[in-house]
Amino acid sequence: MRKLAGALRGCKVLAHLDLGTNNFGAAGAGWLAGALAACTSLAHLDLRENQIGPEGARQLAGVLGDCRALAHLDLVTTGLGAEGAGALAEGLGGCTSLAHLELTDNAIGDEGVGRVATRLRECTALVYLGLCGNAIGPAGARSLAEVLGECTALTHLNVAANFDLGVEGVGALAAVLGQCKALAHLNVSRMQIGDEGAERLAAGLGGCAALTELELGNSEIGAEGAQRLAGVLGRCSALRRLHLQRNEIGDEGAAALAEALGQCRALAHVELAENDIGDEGVRRLAEVIGSWPSLAYLSLQSTYTSRITEEGLQQLAAAGLQHGGAGTRVIR
Repeated sequence: MRKLAGALRGCKVLAHLDLGTNNFGAAGAGWLAGALAACTSLAHLDLRENQIGPEGARQLAGVLGDCRALAHLDLVTTGLGAEGAGALAEGLGGCTSLAHLELTDNAIGDEGVGRVATRLRECTALVYLGLCGNAIGPAGARSLAEVLGECTALTHLNVAANFDLGVEGVGALAAVLGQCKALAHLNVSRMQIGDEGAERLAAGLGGCAALTELELGNSEIGAEGAQRLAGVLGRCSALRRLHLQRNEIGDEGAAALAEALGQCRALAHVELAENDIGDEGVRRLAEVIGSWPSLAYLSLQSTYTSRITEEGLQQLAAAGLQHGGAGTRVIR
């Protein structure tokens, strides 16, 4: 890394640097930081899966402000923790061109996300924020919610797999979603928020007119939660992709979704696998499939025993779909 850093000092027009998965640690990050100050044209920096830790983050933060053109920063699985996130936050204030910030899988917790959130106001170009798998709880969600409304350019928000977020945390974020007018992709999957969380989320989705993709897989949502979501998703006319796999919505939830989603004519991909949906749910879905002229993929897959019989498959076929995999995954 020392030799590479030395060479980088002469790369005045370098725009894209990918050093992911090189295991160079904090020492390597220090050498790199010494070179980045000279890379004034750098727009894309990928350091994923290098355990730079808090010390490496401090080294980088000291020069990030010099990278005025930096638009993409990827620090997935770099061992930041709360301390590293705090150090990084100090450097983010000078990154006025930053559009993509990926901090997935860094265990930054409530303290770390709070420190990062304080600087997001200055990142006025931010369109993507990745915070998946960071042990964020309700307090961190509240800190993030305080600034999200000011991130007017934000189109993608990923807070999946923050298992401590819970209903309270989802509710805090949902309360400000309506202010994120450009939000197109929201990932709140793998957090077991249940029906109450789905209800809180639904209350905020009504203002997301630009939403094109919603990920809520593996969230322990039942029929009641599906009904709450259905009440608002029908107003998301731009919705193209809906992920609700590995929930518990059953026939009743599928029926509620079918009725609402009939208004979403842009739908192209609907993921309802592992939801205990049987022939009645299939029948209700088949009735509205004609309202989805763009539909290319509908999954009703079941790993174990499927409740969809030959009758259900015939209903799907009559709606213009072909099935594969024991009649559980269908495509137009």
